[in-house]
Amino acid sequence: MSTATIVGREIHVNDEGFMTDHTEWTEDVARALAANIGIELTDAHWQVLRFVRQDYDAEGESPTLRRVANIGGVPTKQLFALFPKKPAKKMSYIAGVPKPVGCV
Repeated sequence: MSTATIVGREIHVNDEGFMTDHTEWTEDVARALAANIGIELTDAHWQVLRFVRQDYDAEGESPTLRRVANIGGVPTKQLFALFPKKPAKKMSYIAGVPKPVGCV
């Protein structure tokens, strides 16, 4: 298992850079991960990230884009605006949860 130093902390990550222990996540880590992929977090981003983390805790797997839109209440179009090109992958990456099944 690899580690990466993010905001001065050793974080366990996989080969793609996704965190492997979601309990190591903090908001500071999220800000750093977002900056790594060119995203500056706004209140709208935080709403989505909190839903992703809560859903992961409840369901044991990363939510799909459809689940975030339908249950999280954020329209798909807005998710693409907040997390361009690959929203499900980017949401999970920043939220510190595994990449959703089916994401490339």
